[in-house]
Amino acid sequence: MVFSAFFALSAVSSVVACGKKGAPLPPLVKLPVAPADLRAERRGNIVDLSFTVPFANTDATRPANVAQAHVYAITAPVTVAPLSDADLLKYGTKVGSVQVKAPRDPNVTASVDDPADEVDPPEGPGLDQGALARIEESLTDDMKSVFELPRKKSDPKAVAPEDTGLPLLGPPPTAQVRTYAAFGISTRGKKGPLSARVTVPLVPPPPPPTGAAFTYSETAVSLTWSAVVVAPATAADAVLPSTVIGFTPPTITYNVYDTSNPDVAVKLTATPLAASPFSDPRIVWGETRCYVVVAAQIVGAVTIESEAPPAACDTLVDTFPPAVPKGISAIASEGTIHLIWEPNTEKDLAGYLVLRGVEAAETLEPITSEPIAEPSLRDTVRTGVAYAYVVRAVDKAGNVSAASARVVETAR
Repeated sequence: MVFSAFFALSAVSSVVACGKKGAPLPPLVKLPVAPADLRAERRGNIVDLSFTVPFANTDATRPANVAQAHVYAITAPVTVAPLSDADLLKYGTKVGSVQVKAPRDPNVTASVDDPADEVDPPEGPGLDQGALARIEESLTDDMKSVFELPRKKSDPKAVAPEDTGLPLLGPPPTAQVRTYAAFGISTRGKKGPLSARVTVPLVPPPPPPTGAAFTYSETAVSLTWSAVVVAPATAADAVLPSTVIGFTPPTITYNVYDTSNPDVAVKLTATPLAASPFSDPRIVWGETRCYVVVAAQIVGAVTIESEAPPAACDTLVDTFPPAVPKGISAIASEGTIHLIWEPNTEKDLAGYLVLRGVEAAETLEPITSEPIAEPSLRDTVRTGVAYAYVVRAVDKAGNVSAASARVVETAR
């Protein structure tokens, strides 16, 4: 029994002793996560793409091992099986790329739950990790050609359709689309996973609106334009006039841009407008304001805007006088008359002018050479004489209100 136990123990020991140490595992290659929130908007023949720069790795550590972010595109048929990521990269075209601040040592990372000061921040030129990146692509006729994957050798040959003697009907027409995807590139040139794809229809954009013009008041700019009417497309070489059966005009909406700075167009409409007018409450006197109105049409899930028509421009000039002062009253005392009135509320108010004359005089003369700030005045006058007063408000642009109601008082 003892011998058997010793033999068993010896056997186990020999097995353990014969074990070999495995080869060292290669270091984990950190790759950036796929760019998030890839979006596309089309303005005429310009596709505006935006996405969030990766700020973490696929193993949920940060900062991301990313030095660049690329966007690829391809015009491929949508009626067949989706294009693989490998085929998109192989047969697609690089639209553009952005430089990204990269970590000094990609292997020194922290968990996303760790404090931000656990690791050194990314450095160098380019966008911050987690920032919004923008890339544009100008659509050309060549991009409208649909790419078809090369037929594999194992694919069966196409079989000719049986001749039934009936007219051949092709498939219903579908809008061609261009597909976009973004991905990050590590500091050593390794590709990270691709983002979710977005597709942009390659249909003609709607025509731009015409007749944009604006007027303004003290409180807002009012912009108007002519509505866009989309007619059905007809063949250019048609011999006889024809009517398209079943044509449903698309829904056209409008976006308004402030193009006062020619380098940066600012969209003013949070959501597209169904029709004119548009009101802009931003009033800055002396500022030259330019507006562009574009037509917008939703095709699929993408908004397609028209080409930009000429801008409507003008300089905002303050020609609006302040309100007429109200509540004028006069209080007589010995040798003086004290005037008070309700203060005006205009933000650009410069003050008040007080005019006086002996009662029954048609014309009153100003007794204040400059506008006074306070809505009151003590006037020293002769006793026993009836005096008439009016008050006018003045703004900083020099606009003067109409005269207030006349008040008459006699000093004791």
